[in-house]
Amino acid sequence: MRAFRHLVAIGAASTALALALTTATAAAEPVHVDDVFNPFVVSTFRDGQIAHPSQWTPRPASTDPWFDPPALGDGDVPGTLLRHRPVTVQVYGVQPGHVTAHQLMYVTTDFDGSHTVATGILMLPEDGTPPQDRRLIGYSEANDSLGPNCMPSTQWTGGNQTDPSLFSALGPVAQMFGRGWAVMMSDTANDGDTAPNGFSIGRFSGPATLDGLRAAIALPDAGFAPDVPVGIFGIAGGGVAAGFAAEMAGTYAPELNLVGTVLQAMVVDSATFERTADGGIGSGFVFANSLGFAAKYPEIDLDAELTPLGRAAADLFHSTCQGLYLMFPFVPLSALYENGRPADNPAFARAYAENALGTRPHEVPTAPVLITSCRDDFLVPYEDAENLGNFWRAHGADVEFDPSVCGIGDVLTDPVRVGVELLGMQNVDWFDRRFEEAGR
Repeated sequence: MRAFRHLVAIGAASTALALALTTATAAAEPVHVDDVFNPFVVSTFRDGQIAHPSQWTPRPASTDPWFDPPALGDGDVPGTLLRHRPVTVQVYGVQPGHVTAHQLMYVTTDFDGSHTVATGILMLPEDGTPPQDRRLIGYSEANDSLGPNCMPSTQWTGGNQTDPSLFSALGPVAQMFGRGWAVMMSDTANDGDTAPNGFSIGRFSGPATLDGLRAAIALPDAGFAPDVPVGIFGIAGGGVAAGFAAEMAGTYAPELNLVGTVLQAMVVDSATFERTADGGIGSGFVFANSLGFAAKYPEIDLDAELTPLGRAAADLFHSTCQGLYLMFPFVPLSALYENGRPADNPAFARAYAENALGTRPHEVPTAPVLITSCRDDFLVPYEDAENLGNFWRAHGADVEFDPSVCGIGDVLTDPVRVGVELLGMQNVDWFDRRFEEAGR
């Protein structure tokens, strides 16, 4: 029965997506069904298999000894590949054919400049492309989870199949595989670490994204050329990581052959995000965002800051993934924090200021950037994205704007386009042009 449910779910999702894409004519450059269900992706279904029932249950990274980090030595500089292992990709009970994957553990830089450990997953389509001719995408998922066992390296190996960021990545990743591109997804943190994950801390997730790409390039089994063209794609929580990676790449990882970055629906400044979305339908994510800072910054004492309701909610959020946060709408931060909204609380000031994008003239993207945030986003203010792009432009960056659609009127009149664009599927073609310009 469970195998039947898995197949029904996959079939229903595939059919809905296929019907949606074939009618997506309102967009200037619509995403067609053949771009997602491309010949390579079809072959992964044809030659894949249903996972054994023993592999359908959650398999937390926190109980897997492979994720236990080693002690770091002086020679373990950021980007050092500490360990790796081949793994089987599994999505909703299906193990696709023709996809090779490796879990990676590597060194990165924490927000305070210290060295720490991060993990991630590298996936490569087996399509006959010579390894030295591959292109590499650093894909930062829409993952806003605080708890362990929620990150890509666990999601894409069947350990956690319920996180919505996994589903949201399927379309773009299918497009990328159809083009022969490898996809590196950093967990930013070490997914086996049971401590709360600070997903909102770009000064940590940005370097972790860049170091994940370094580790992927260093993996002998992948066979990448040292100058492999690299693109970065980030959406929502992943957009924070990708935005900081784009800002920092020129100084932090100048050896990467970065051709461009796509950013969508990212929090540019947590203070304005809170003031926009506090108490609204996405209030669970507003609360989780603030908790992410407390995971790293010692001056934020949650025991003193939270109300009894806030402490109970924080305990739950710290041990779970973001799917739960969807069930926490319309709860104002004033009900959760003793001293009101964190954006107005000095205890959070340093954390929020250090992790706001577009505040450092000496750190601006050196490769082109496409910002596709939605003008009508009711969670993340578009004005922040616009100000960010203009700041980068004023300091010499090449920035394009192509806002996606997500307004209430658009949902009613063209829900297909809204769905496709909220996943960022319309942006993959942009990388085609960037890679062509890079000569590969």
